Amino acid sequence: MQPENKPWFSSWPKNVPKNLEYPNVPLHAILEETAKENPEKVAIAYFKREITYAELDSLVSQFAAGLAALGVKKSDRVAIFLPNIPQFLIAYFGVLKAGAVLTAISPLHKEREVEYQLNDSESETVIASESLYPILENVCRKTKLKNAVITSKEEYAFKKPVVSKTPQAPNVRSFQELMKKPVKTSNLDINPREDLAALQYTGGTTGTSKGAMLTHLNLISNAIAFAAWIKGTAEDTFLAALPLFHIYGMTTSMNAPVSLAAKMVLLPLFKPAVALETIQRHKVTVFCGVPTMYSVLLAYPELGKFNLTSIRVCISGASPLPPQVQKEFMQITGGFLAEGYGLTEASPVTHCNPVDKAMHTIRVGSIGLPLPDTDARIVDAETGAKTLAPDEIGELAVKGPQVMRGYWRNLEETGLILRGGWLLTGDIARMDRDGYFYITDRKKDLIKYKDYSVYPRELEDVLYEHPAVKLCAVVGNPAPIVGEIPKAFIMLKDGIQAVEAEIIAFVKEKVAPYKALREVEFRQQLPISAAGKVLKRTLQEEEKRKNM
Repeated sequence: MQPENKPWFSSWPKNVPKNLEYPNVPLHAILEETAKENPEKVAIAYFKREITYAELDSLVSQFAAGLAALGVKKSDRVAIFLPNIPQFLIAYFGVLKAGAVLTAISPLHKEREVEYQLNDSESETVIASESLYPILENVCRKTKLKNAVITSKEEYAFKKPVVSKTPQAPNVRSFQELMKKPVKTSNLDINPREDLAALQYTGGTTGTSKGAMLTHLNLISNAIAFAAWIKGTAEDTFLAALPLFHIYGMTTSMNAPVSLAAKMVLLPLFKPAVALETIQRHKVTVFCGVPTMYSVLLAYPELGKFNLTSIRVCISGASPLPPQVQKEFMQITGGFLAEGYGLTEASPVTHCNPVDKAMHTIRVGSIGLPLPDTDARIVDAETGAKTLAPDEIGELAVKGPQVMRGYWRNLEETGLILRGGWLLTGDIARMDRDGYFYITDRKKDLIKYKDYSVYPRELEDVLYEHPAVKLCAVVGNPAPIVGEIPKAFIMLKDGIQAVEAEIIAFVKEKVAPYKALREVEFRQQLPISAAGKVLKRTLQEEEKRKNM
């Protein structure tokens, strides 16, 4: 499936096949096979509870039977409104085993967002945490919901399940009630290449929330390719700190370890002290995260008290990884911190840097090479039709078995992003002559100053070199005559001070004059998405309101 021009093959990591075989089975069958071959292996560690793969598979079958008893049938949409707790996995694979399509909702969503996703997906059943039930109670009359299944963070935290308090309302049931239905043999006919497994909602390249239609094969292929890339084994222990409702966490911290029969340590909330203690206690070997996670851990005052040397590999995604953060984290752990890249529409991983010691020369700013069976090229940003030569800057396009079928009931948006099997990512990038790819910026984040193109990522990388900067984001502020000026929003490290003039001078010394920062605003907090990205759109909207 590789294009004729394959410059990255000379740089391909050792022991990673260029072409993989993907089983022609539904996604939940991967769990079934893992449980059959590794029944006593621990699948989930969550507080004081450990669940083996045999137990997890049994719980999934029970839950699927419970859904069937509620009337859930093939292709129905079922929403999962949960944090990182064992019930997420039980419900996730249970929904698939029942033949339904899952749609995962962020526990951080507000009523308007939950109502929109439930209505757009036409979900009739939802599995939710009791703490989130008030939101459902307020929106249910505006949706097609018929059933709500309620659980809690404590329910599977101990050796024996703790029964949650279920609200007394029509069609509201406890999680344990569904687990009591008799399990029956299912003869559902699921086509992994065509049938949907998930509707993953994303802003895509336009900012409007849309459901990416991901098939069973999309998710299986990406989980297997990612597991092969990081050279994962059943002996690995994954820290599931990324939210599982997000496609990045779903693939790299859940589906990939399940395919390997690896152990998953669930963190329902990311807190530096808890994460560091968990890595040390469970001897975590694989930690997939986002730059803000690694930055926060490095800034933790008592970092030196923890032994993190069990870490073999960390993958950073969702937003650019500052080189200074990468360097410091690798020095402390002794493991690799490799930058990768993906998007919801591609299940999500398309690129990653090698984690092979023999070739581990860090290429600063690179998202790495395409994963097995993934094609990638740079096309002209105007039409998306012309393939550009190495080192030319254009839009990144990808193609592979992980690319979605399209957007849910949105042919117009699908046509804009999918062309001839190629997915136009909306990211401005280049490929070097060794086949390594570099994201220079998002199309929509590009700052135009006096007709010069200023890429926020470059300025953010420089800012992270300053010893006082903990988190930052650069956006374009509208300005008369020049078009836009770069403005930085900065969170400082605890106990360290800095002033605007100092920051502006620091950046000015390292970039061309037209790229220089013109404004700096210090914040106690920056708006962060559930996936760990700084929400630049929120900052831009705030600036627009100021200037009105």
